[in-house]
Amino acid sequence: MNSGANISGSIRRRLTLQLLGIAAVLAALLFVMVMTYAKQVAEESQDNILSASATSILDSAAIQSGEVTVDIPYSALSMLGNVSDDRVFYRVVVNGKYLTGYESLPIAKASKGQDSHRFITSHYLGESIRMVSATRRLSNASGPVEVTVSVAQTLKRQRETLERISANAAYLGFGFFIAAAVLGILTAQSAVRPVQTLANSVSKRGPQDLRTVQAPVPGEMAPLVVALNRFMARLKKSLTRSEEFIAEAAHRIRTPLAVLRTQAEIALRRVERPENRAALKEMIRAIDESSRAAGQLLDHAMVSFRTDHLEVKDINLLDLAEETLERLRPLAEMQDKTLSSHGEETTLISGDAILIQNALSNILDNAIKYAPQGEDVQVVVTSEDNWVVLSVYDQGPGFAPEDIDQLTERFSRGKNAEDTVGSGLGLTIAEEVTQAHGGHLKLSNRTNVRGACVSFYFPQS
Repeated sequence: MNSGANISGSIRRRLTLQLLGIAAVLAALLFVMVMTYAKQVAEESQDNILSASATSILDSAAIQSGEVTVDIPYSALSMLGNVSDDRVFYRVVVNGKYLTGYESLPIAKASKGQDSHRFITSHYLGESIRMVSATRRLSNASGPVEVTVSVAQTLKRQRETLERISANAAYLGFGFFIAAAVLGILTAQSAVRPVQTLANSVSKRGPQDLRTVQAPVPGEMAPLVVALNRFMARLKKSLTRSEEFIAEAAHRIRTPLAVLRTQAEIALRRVERPENRAALKEMIRAIDESSRAAGQLLDHAMVSFRTDHLEVKDINLLDLAEETLERLRPLAEMQDKTLSSHGEETTLISGDAILIQNALSNILDNAIKYAPQGEDVQVVVTSEDNWVVLSVYDQGPGFAPEDIDQLTERFSRGKNAEDTVGSGLGLTIAEEVTQAHGGHLKLSNRTNVRGACVSFYFPQS
């Protein structure tokens, strides 16, 4: 199908790769978005608990006998321990001086515009921690007292949670990519299906079928279909002109040739010198060949035209054969040859009677030419499986085995026919007619007797 085509890539492959690329980008974006959101949620959850713990400790701060006391509630630290197995640290500072807890624990410094709760992520005792620092002012006789509480928690459990979410997000992204890839491949196939449908529609046509494409196509393919239809219209017009020219030329040549042959035969009767008679005989032979070639060119042009517009009807092949034999019987009787037909009368086919009769006439004309004088030519109609077979038997020299495969080609003649007038178009016409009717032509030599057999195979009606 791609023979002779200048291929520069595949639309389907290109579209598929683009859709796969888009799917990969979307899958990566989905993974990043899920991980970003999960990390944000995890941090907010931990920050809320840290903030609640720090607030609980600050609420327990009080001034007794002029001194700041902090009675750390059990629930303030236990709420962090219940959430995970991470370690918890705390530190209480009064007016910048260490009061209780882990003395080396850092304090989150407030940034500009930040509220009383400050969050940082840092390292402590070799572990990553998330920490909050909160400040509360207490009133004292000597002046206000500033109490700062810092609560920190390691990030081990948060990392484990994010790793699980990361794995799930990766599976989700991969699944999304696979689903998008499958949909992308199906979309690419669906996108190029109209092109394949159009190609199959055109490729299934016969060599003479130049009708315009009428099947509905997407709007993007409309320029291609319009250009294809215009090309076929131009090609059909060109072929029609060629056929009409051949038919007209053959028609105009046959009449002058017939007149010329008559004059040559009259001259042949009048001359007596052997060399003149031999020259006239060669002239008559050349005229016969030209006349026959013109006639068969006319037949071939007619066959080429009618195969595009078959006038189909039910045909009784035996009746059609007998009618054709009646037309050729005078020619056979002039050569002392007998024409006969027999076979199954009830077998019908659907086809163009004029084309089939034309093809049969060409084969019978060949049989009459090659059959020895006094011999007969038979036409037999039989059934074979789902075929109706019309066979023409003669008693001529038969086909040369090495020539059988080429004899249906235009202007091809066998080695044993070089001395016989002919154009090499009779078998070509017969094969084109059978192919136009969905059948085939078979050439063979008769067994046990001398002669050839040409069989037309037509599908049963």
